[in-house]
Amino acid sequence: MKFEVLIAEDDELVRLTMREALETAGYAVEAVTDGQEAMARFAEKRFDIVISDVRMPKVNGAALFQHIRKHAPATAVMLVTAHGNVNDAVDALKAGVDDYVTKPFDIAELLIRVERLAARLRLTQELGDARATLAGLSPGSKLIGKSPSMLSLIERIKTVAPTDAGVVILGESGTGKELVARAIHEASLRASGPFVAVNCTAFPETLIEAELFGHERGAFTGATQRREGRFKAADGGTLLLDEVGEIPPSVQAKLLRVLQEGTIEPLGGDRPVSLNVRLICATHRNLKQMIAAGTFREDLYYRLNVLQIHVPPLRDRRADLPLLVSHFHRRFGGNRGELRMDPRAWSALMRHSFPGNVRELEHAIHHAVVLSQGQEIDISHLPADIRGGDGDGQGNTRVRRLTESMKEFERQCLILALNETNGVKFKAARLLGISRKTLWEKLKTHQITESNVDEEDDHSNQNERGAAVG
Repeated sequence: MKFEVLIAEDDELVRLTMREALETAGYAVEAVTDGQEAMARFAEKRFDIVISDVRMPKVNGAALFQHIRKHAPATAVMLVTAHGNVNDAVDALKAGVDDYVTKPFDIAELLIRVERLAARLRLTQELGDARATLAGLSPGSKLIGKSPSMLSLIERIKTVAPTDAGVVILGESGTGKELVARAIHEASLRASGPFVAVNCTAFPETLIEAELFGHERGAFTGATQRREGRFKAADGGTLLLDEVGEIPPSVQAKLLRVLQEGTIEPLGGDRPVSLNVRLICATHRNLKQMIAAGTFREDLYYRLNVLQIHVPPLRDRRADLPLLVSHFHRRFGGNRGELRMDPRAWSALMRHSFPGNVRELEHAIHHAVVLSQGQEIDISHLPADIRGGDGDGQGNTRVRRLTESMKEFERQCLILALNETNGVKFKAARLLGISRKTLWEKLKTHQITESNVDEEDDHSNQNERGAAVG
């Protein structure tokens, strides 16, 4: 997305310098000499970012800001003020201006601040799109996502749901395997029947058989009354055996017999009970490895595994993060207003590998909603293992942010120079105004690699190939 920037500055040198730097950085820029001209230009066209001097003839920066806020509240506004007029900037920040910079300023600092505004705008757009997508979902929708892997999963569910065939759902812990099972049930002909889920890790080996198949009074010590099992509770509907790989071998044999005969026999009973149950199993374990190890029956595996569905981990569906974050914020935020998140917090979420998958993300957003108390979610509101060393709420956070921003700006300049020169390093060094030795050192520092570029020297008239940098 190429952001549109409007500069309002009466100092010609400052105006031209800002315009050239922003255009070089990839922004679409227009520049005017005073606030009145800026208002006229704004009436013809909407801009994403406006950079305005505070003291200008005809219409000053504060009045221009108020005009923009009234007619285009989504536009980000940065004010430029002389060093002696910092109070103007402070007053503007209190009034809601997004940022300010004081003259004389370093152009690198200006670009960092503008990129910060652009990052916030990108994030706002992403989260706005996510809200619109969520609003368009049916109230009963439980599977949130529009990434290719999630769309493929949803299509797979639509395919297997109308049948009565057994299904094994594979996926890491926290990926939402039970949600997938519920979606299969709700899209099946059994949707009006019960859906019963059993976590097979929740019961010791001595109790799981009675839990699944039921028991008669007096069947074992403590069985003071008759109890129907989970299979009977799911009669006419669907039974999910979550973490089926944890079922002990003795119960696996009885489960196989249930699948073969369509009946159960409660503990202590002497008559089989007929059932009409669709069985869905889920596991994060590799059942074939368990078969090889002798801990899972091969004949049971083939009985269960008529159809198979794999639920992707969150790290393979990062395009769904805006949707999921908005979904969990809406669930936990209640009436606290729309989701607002600092770009640094968003970057931390995007970088995190989420070994706990969607369940871990759900916990993180709940954590952030509670700590932010209805305000913008900052990186300090995220759990420690997600924010890492990127923000700890201590007093030196602001200094660390500037350091990181400068490093990122330098990295982007290096990449831009390589792209501009098709990866020819001596030309890139000349473009940046540094020696080739310095360029090599900076490329190494920022871990920028060039996998498809030949080594070039000053005599390079060879065929130039594009640089693959990252």
